[in-house]
Amino acid sequence: MKRGSGLIIAAPSSGSGKTTITLGLLRALKRKGIAVRGAKSGPDYIDPRFHEAAAGAPCFNLDAWAMRPERIKTLAAGDGPLLIEGAMGLFDGAPPDGRGSVADVARTLGLAVILVVDAARMAQSAAPIVYGFTHYDPSIFIAGVILNKVGSARHEAMLRRAIEPLNVPVLGAIPRSAGIETPSRHLGLVQAQERANLNEFIEKAADLVDENVDLVALSDFARLLPTAPVASPIAPPAQRIAIAQDRAFAFAYPHILQDWHRAGAEILPFSPLENAPVPDADFVFLPGGYPELYAGQLASADRFLASLRAHGVNKPVYGECGGYMMLGDGLIDAQGTRHAMAGLLPLETSFAARRLHLGYRTLTALEGPFQGKWNAHEFHYASTLRAQGTPLFHAQDAEGTALPDMGLTQGHISGSFAHIIDAA
Repeated sequence: MKRGSGLIIAAPSSGSGKTTITLGLLRALKRKGIAVRGAKSGPDYIDPRFHEAAAGAPCFNLDAWAMRPERIKTLAAGDGPLLIEGAMGLFDGAPPDGRGSVADVARTLGLAVILVVDAARMAQSAAPIVYGFTHYDPSIFIAGVILNKVGSARHEAMLRRAIEPLNVPVLGAIPRSAGIETPSRHLGLVQAQERANLNEFIEKAADLVDENVDLVALSDFARLLPTAPVASPIAPPAQRIAIAQDRAFAFAYPHILQDWHRAGAEILPFSPLENAPVPDADFVFLPGGYPELYAGQLASADRFLASLRAHGVNKPVYGECGGYMMLGDGLIDAQGTRHAMAGLLPLETSFAARRLHLGYRTLTALEGPFQGKWNAHEFHYASTLRAQGTPLFHAQDAEGTALPDMGLTQGHISGSFAHIIDAA
């Protein structure tokens, strides 16, 4: 792949193997001395950390629903070639019309698409799938196909013979392989930092790709990325920002932290799980993550909790999703045990009766540190048992339908279940 070029890895649906193949491609290209970068389409906190481990380079989200086109182009720009992993199916996006799909990212950046087809339970039927995807939208160029989960040499021959008349090159055929599964939990894959065998897993994926994909032919389809315009940054909420960063609070968008840092703010990471006190700062940010998995440990983190409460007397504290739950009075875990949280907001949440909350949100601030209008995303299984007080945001869904007000604010403390992505 050429410097300053890009390529998109997409699929007809989720579960096709995009993540494993993308990780294998990133590592295989890196092993050849190519300074490749990864990116992830959509509001995903977990896959980008796998990309970083595979490529050894920072990975950003490219969200065509929530981000302005100039933001996407700015994040995609760089010297090294860029490999973008799509989310869900190629044309899947927010209701009603699929806005925010990986196809929208392809249009914004003018990049070609490599389609990953899960062929485990089909043979000749792969051909109409490839035909349909290549002809559905003339603005999207599907340059080639990678067949995944191929059962045998005979199976591969049948697939290739069926696709050959379509004049869409088959760039590789990945055999079924044990030992490269990606374990998951309710928000997606288990986090990269939680996998003891992460490098071994990525190396095995790279071996499979190196042996079964024509990397030269694939790289030839990479196109030059557009010139990056000047994107309006998100202003930092303070000069010195303390941010929780560990396995319980890992879901912070890198592009927002980058904006803050470039504007001159000092980012001070700390770990609540290690019972570290909040650093001396003007603002505390508790991102989302998995506090429910560590609720007992967090409830007993006396130095962290005491410093957080002391900070909140005179200075702002903000929590998103998991961080929001941490600011409440209590959290009930999946086993039904209640754990006392920071007690800074009149909020009780529970995972004993899980309920999915999922979708893009447009937020208008009523109070709090992030004034104005924002594009955001909500994805969690927590139930709210009690939330009393002043709401933080007016909210709408992706179709513009009004939702109940979101979040809470009390004194210097505020938060909500929504993850802010970009200015609306």
